Amino acid sequence: MAATNNPPFDWTRCDAWLFDIDGTLLHTRDLVHYNALNRAMREVYGKDTTIDGVPYHGLTDLAILRAALALVGVAAQEFESKLPQALATVRRDVEKNVSDLDPQVCPSVPAILQQLSQTGRLLGVASGNLESVGWHKVQAAGLRTFFSFGVFSDRHEERSDIFVRGVAFAKQQLGHQAQVCFVGDTPSDIRAARAVGARIISVCTGIHRRDELLALQPDLCVNDCAELLQTALPR
Repeated sequence: MAATNNPPFDWTRCDAWLFDIDGTLLHTRDLVHYNALNRAMREVYGKDTTIDGVPYHGLTDLAILRAALALVGVAAQEFESKLPQALATVRRDVEKNVSDLDPQVCPSVPAILQQLSQTGRLLGVASGNLESVGWHKVQAAGLRTFFSFGVFSDRHEERSDIFVRGVAFAKQQLGHQAQVCFVGDTPSDIRAARAVGARIISVCTGIHRRDELLALQPDLCVNDCAELLQTALPR
């Protein structure tokens, strides 16, 4: 376990925890979300394309769609005008195929969530997924009961805007002095947490290497949540 600030970050004192979904809580082993995004581009924008040309890890669903459609010549005005319909298509397609979701939970995630919940921490999800899509994934992974709230990308293209909402909700529930900690697997998570003045723990369970994450100086960088279990949480 490696802390990157001085003095060391005491993560056990954080009051609220917000977890990213893909690459942090779970890995997707199906094509449900992927197919839904592609269907929206095909049916709403008339573009027979996919998101494969976009480095989408760490991006919101809105940003993924914008980037993929820009590659095939969809102008900003058309993108914006058709976006509500496109997002509705994504939500509807995932709902239709929810039984095909097949997430793999990342190492020790249920154990750390259980430990945090037992010590009274406020637990939430902060994800670039659309809300219904994100909750479907979390439910399929058997993790839904741990979380009392979530902030998603339905109205936010930038991850930092999602994190702003997460911090605001946590402080509304716990008070202005509450310390909020995000857990994520991408550089985007680190940048967003820094932008909103929150703490950030990076987990190396996504596609990004440890040295890539450490270069952005998260408060803590661990290989996976098993390392967090080595430290007892105060009640």
